[in-house]
Amino acid sequence: MKSVLFLLLFSPLFLIGQTSLLDAETLIVSKKFSHAETILTSYIKANPNDLKATELLGDAYGHQKKWDEAIKQYKQLVEGKPTEASFQYKYGGALGMKALTISKLKALGIIGDVKSAFLKAAELDPKHIDARWALVELYMQLPGIIGGSKSKSFKYANELEALSKVDGYLAKGYIYEYDDEPELAEEFYKKAIKEGGSITCYDKLTKLYEKEGKSIEAIANLEAAHVKHNRNAMHYQIGKVCSDYNVQLEKGEFCLKVYIDNYSARDGVPKAWAYYRLAKIYRHKKDKAEAFIWINKAIADLPKIDVFKEEKEAINNL
Repeated sequence: MKSVLFLLLFSPLFLIGQTSLLDAETLIVSKKFSHAETILTSYIKANPNDLKATELLGDAYGHQKKWDEAIKQYKQLVEGKPTEASFQYKYGGALGMKALTISKLKALGIIGDVKSAFLKAAELDPKHIDARWALVELYMQLPGIIGGSKSKSFKYANELEALSKVDGYLAKGYIYEYDDEPELAEEFYKKAIKEGGSITCYDKLTKLYEKEGKSIEAIANLEAAHVKHNRNAMHYQIGKVCSDYNVQLEKGEFCLKVYIDNYSARDGVPKAWAYYRLAKIYRHKKDKAEAFIWINKAIADLPKIDVFKEEKEAINNL
């Protein structure tokens, strides 16, 4: 009888709590981070030891770039369950993001904790890919005097390759690109494309080509990505390279118009940016009237973008 009464009295409270957490998770997935924060803050006041709620609140803060608040939540997780690799990783990540927002001198004071958290995550979970990626980047970006090391970065790139060849190749491409060895970076990005062929793999190689001023190679790589993935977003990327580098303008014009005609929200880049790229292409072609049509469309859609206004001025000066 007592057990029945217990269930009758306390099960509704349990269900209310579970509903709050599910609601918060749904809100986070829907990118309604502020609303999730409100629900979780209230819930945690009544359930201060609920690690799942604490993690979700840390996530809600992190998505809003409230790094101090996120750090506080993730630190509670690490202290409450220090053997959980994902908690260590999130704690290190929040600390690392905070380090990017403060002075270099102040950042030095927390870099050690960032590194320790990522190392602990990698140690606790031999298959934790994100922690190893974080260590690859951290060791490359840190100056040698405070622990930066290309060899240590390679150590974790090799561990990544053992877990996932694609991640390993991308990590090594990143290392060589960061170390200003574009030929070797290109080699490993191509290996990643051959092994996995995801949009990310193609994107890494495209950006390398753009950085190196290899516009023709960038366009060819984007076309290969489009053949494999058949995504409208590739049309915009091709048009962007054509307009930025003043090459293959007819192809760029065609691709941007296809992008605009087939645009949907999932393509990511607003149509106004495609209008802007088209305006640049027509400026390159010395077609002032057509350039004005497209830049005016871009400004009408997104009137606060300064680069659109600068382009209009450049067109006006033709």
